[in-house]
Amino acid sequence: MASHNTDRAAALSLQLSQAHQELRRRLNDVRTGLGRRHSNDDTLATHCLAFCDALTTHHEGEDAGLFAQLLRERPDLAGTVTKLVQDHGLIASILTQVRELADWALGTQGPDLEAIGRELDGLAAIMESHFRYEERAIGEALDDHGDDTDWADPVFRFQGRVTPAP
Repeated sequence: MASHNTDRAAALSLQLSQAHQELRRRLNDVRTGLGRRHSNDDTLATHCLAFCDALTTHHEGEDAGLFAQLLRERPDLAGTVTKLVQDHGLIASILTQVRELADWALGTQGPDLEAIGRELDGLAAIMESHFRYEERAIGEALDDHGDDTDWADPVFRFQGRVTPAP
């Protein structure tokens, strides 16, 4: 019989995968909403901004919490963690572009939907590659990991909900 820590630790890789799936769903909802909204629609911009915040919170929680603890237990993962943190920086720069476009859409007639769509398409491709790599590269270490202390909430749970556009 597995110990409580082993049961909990095994669930961490599953929780990470589920968090990634939720972020994929939210991005898909925003992307799908582009075809049904006008660029000056406050709801679309609000959904873009909520998604950006959720993804940023997830990555900041990984960088400051999950990865730091993982490296204390598995210093051999330093190269992997460095690569993941670099990905987070690239994704953050795309999120900055998406936020700027969404903010502009809130304050004016906004940019055309194609500009937002291009940024979201690029983000989706990079996110997918990043999520798959992260799950493969640290999943086993998470399964061996014992304690999730204070980093779990920002990594696995997101504030607010992005609902599908009608």
